[in-house]
Amino acid sequence: MSMTTESSARTSTGRGLTTGTLVAGLLAVCLAQIGLAIPATLNGLFQSDLHPVGSQLTWISDAFLLPVAVLELTFGLLGDLFGRKRLLVGGASLLAVGELVSATASGIHQLWAGQALAGLGAAALFPTSLAILAAGTTSPAQRARVIAMWAALLSTGGFLAPLLGGVTATYGSWRWSFVVVTAIAAASAAVSTLFAVNSSAPGGRSLDVAGQLTIGLGLFSLLYAIIQGPTDGWASPSIVIAFVLAAVFLAAFVLAEKRAKSPLLRLDLFRNRAFAVASVVAVVGMFAFLGTAYSVSIRLGPVQDQAPMRTALAFVLLNGITLVMLPLTERLLRTAAPGLLLGSGLLLIATGDYWAATLPITDSAFTSLILPLGLVGLGFAITVSSITATAVNTVPLHLAGMASATTNLLRDFGFTLGPAVIGAVALSRAASSFSDSLHDSALPGALKGAGTAVLEEGGPLAVNGASTASPTLADLHPLAQDALGHGYSIGFIVCGSAALLSALLALITLHSRAAPRDDSSEH
Repeated sequence: MSMTTESSARTSTGRGLTTGTLVAGLLAVCLAQIGLAIPATLNGLFQSDLHPVGSQLTWISDAFLLPVAVLELTFGLLGDLFGRKRLLVGGASLLAVGELVSATASGIHQLWAGQALAGLGAAALFPTSLAILAAGTTSPAQRARVIAMWAALLSTGGFLAPLLGGVTATYGSWRWSFVVVTAIAAASAAVSTLFAVNSSAPGGRSLDVAGQLTIGLGLFSLLYAIIQGPTDGWASPSIVIAFVLAAVFLAAFVLAEKRAKSPLLRLDLFRNRAFAVASVVAVVGMFAFLGTAYSVSIRLGPVQDQAPMRTALAFVLLNGITLVMLPLTERLLRTAAPGLLLGSGLLLIATGDYWAATLPITDSAFTSLILPLGLVGLGFAITVSSITATAVNTVPLHLAGMASATTNLLRDFGFTLGPAVIGAVALSRAASSFSDSLHDSALPGALKGAGTAVLEEGGPLAVNGASTASPTLADLHPLAQDALGHGYSIGFIVCGSAALLSALLALITLHSRAAPRDDSSEH
């Protein structure tokens, strides 16, 4: 390497973690999480203003989450190849455009398009923000501190989103929530442009077109089948074909990665037990967390029709504890065994979910949710930092971009599965329960016919909303609310069981501290 090249390399990656880079990375992940979390906090308003039917409400959240899950590996690679600063700026800019499209939406389809664009921006920000911070650290202690800060800002975005949604919905409109996120995104792009120091790790990396196409099509087919299953019917040709395509494309992805000279995902990373376990827990554990959050948002919003600020306070409990826990989390990451941390956090999530499942749907007191949601939030605070630290700290530094992108992809795939699976399970069960209760009730035949028609057209949430708005359908409301309460209680149980299984996996397989990694290969 020439002296000029060496000097250039030092300028871009050799200065350590500057304050400007730290601020830019933390602001970027906070922004991305605000964008991810904001739709779930507004579900009640979307239901009343845009009148989505069937799975359309679930698609609002997953329109954002799908590109995040599908493209994070690619953006992690692009950051390694062409520089992470560019992706911080470009991702924030694209997210701003998407949120502006969402703010001006006149119907559900434009809202989907806006959220998909914003999700593309977030897909760049999640892996890049962590990679640019990890690349600037110079010691394991500093790396643990930075990872804890990154996780704290991730959670900060998670609890700022519902507060933002609650305030704007109370004093204005849900549209203003997206306008404010647009402004935050513009600020993030400006900070990254002015203050972030670029870094990259291009050695031996190149674009993997076959890998990106197969994993993109595979994940899209799988999520489509899960989300549309309750609406189209699990045995319908479109759903069966989607599941088959998912299996084919995901198998093709594995084969493509084995043969690629520069794979999108190095499968040998999973030979590291700590990384492999953290990857499984990232999917299943984060599915449990966001499935819980989604269940809470539907319970408080469309089902109980509570004020938006109630939903905001619930999400503060779920996400805000991470900030309070920051000093303790940082210490635990340095001193405690990863299996114990992951297992403890996931057990707390499971306990909170099982408790929430026992709450009757007629109980609208917020105090009833404080302890169960507090346990879930405490568990999330411990788990999300532990997953990231376990995964990133067990690979060579020159693979930090790939490892962080992989961890983020799996975490956000778990997030994507949360609303999809829980929505499918809860709505399927609620529809069946409402249909049985309606058939067994003593209501007039005409009212039964009307209830069945609304159920077939829009699902149990539509029945619940219509029976609240129309006096002629009011007698259907107790049946619909009870069916939805039962359905989402099952959702809490599914989330709790997923967290419990993940906890047992972590406690059984991760017995010791993660081994130090070689930091000598970063360029």
